[in-house]
Amino acid sequence: MKIKQVPTHILNSRSSIQRVRQEKLIRVPLSQTVLTSTGFPYDRRFMLFKIEKDGPQSQPELMRMTVTYFAQMGLFTQEVDLSQGRFTVTYTAPPPVAGAEVEVQDDDHATLELPLEPDVGALEEIDVSLHGSDAKAMKMGKAINDWFSSCFGWEVMLVYLPQGNTRRVLGNLAPNSVNGDNNTKAGDTNQKSWLSTFRGYVPSILQGSEAKEKNEGITFADCAPYLVVTQESIDDVTGRLVEGVQADVTKFRPNIVLKGAESAYEEDYWGAISILPDPDHAMDIILTQNCIRCRSLDIDYTTGTFGKGGEGTVLKKLMRDRRVDEGKKYSPVFGRYGFLSDKNNSLGPRGGTVMIGDEVRVSKRNEERTRFYWPGLM
Repeated sequence: MKIKQVPTHILNSRSSIQRVRQEKLIRVPLSQTVLTSTGFPYDRRFMLFKIEKDGPQSQPELMRMTVTYFAQMGLFTQEVDLSQGRFTVTYTAPPPVAGAEVEVQDDDHATLELPLEPDVGALEEIDVSLHGSDAKAMKMGKAINDWFSSCFGWEVMLVYLPQGNTRRVLGNLAPNSVNGDNNTKAGDTNQKSWLSTFRGYVPSILQGSEAKEKNEGITFADCAPYLVVTQESIDDVTGRLVEGVQADVTKFRPNIVLKGAESAYEEDYWGAISILPDPDHAMDIILTQNCIRCRSLDIDYTTGTFGKGGEGTVLKKLMRDRRVDEGKKYSPVFGRYGFLSDKNNSLGPRGGTVMIGDEVRVSKRNEERTRFYWPGLM
């Protein structure tokens, strides 16, 4: 198999950039990037929250914004300029509803430019939570939050997760949960993990790494740093839809897309993959659990609503035969969550850089499908 795509999700509008993170706001495609223990550089470091009301101790009550519940997030796209260390978010107003009175605006597009790594010294620290996993994040400035609020029509807060700040992996997602048994509910999630540092912007060379005992950490990715899917499985979804409708890989929000699997959904049984930048080096990603799917697959990005016709039936089509995880037996699964192995003694001559076209092999296969468990995650 070969790597086909390595999209990065900078802003997690569910929690990610392939246009900023898709629930997250939609992805940014890259031709190469760098493997780290918390995902690709800049991946899902920003997230939006709706301000519900004033909370205790002067901190507002925040509701995490995900595309499942805020379909308008599909109206935002993003572009990244790594040479300048900045990214641009563009909001495109939805087309008018037929027969509705529409207020004419001078411009139905609005853009906002942000730094990939904000100066946290000028920002306020705030406690946030995603799927019950807490983090210390930084509240972006008033002008930025006002811009997002004007696009949505209610008060919104954009937060940034600085380098070194992470969320804890819960349940049995971390590679060492339940002594490596990812088929049962998890207890301890402590394990060795890579602490990676890198200089400049992607692509870059990892300057050094070391393994230390710590809780496995993730950014604003849902449950793991990496989400692996295959083009063969995407093609299978296309085959289930009405003629002329093609499955959009963006909606599945992977950051590693592989091509060349022997069959669709064979990844259900993968326990690990090895990326081979050259024949003498392998970078291993441990695949621990399935990705449970929801209505985010049915969003129409042109209208910011749930799709009509075939585009709005993806989840239903997968319900037919993809409810194969006993841990979430009422929801379909698609793709595998992954973690960079702490046993990678060498990240190869490219310093951990992975590129489209790199060879990939399955280095471990499970006899049975794994069973997903993350406490409280429905």
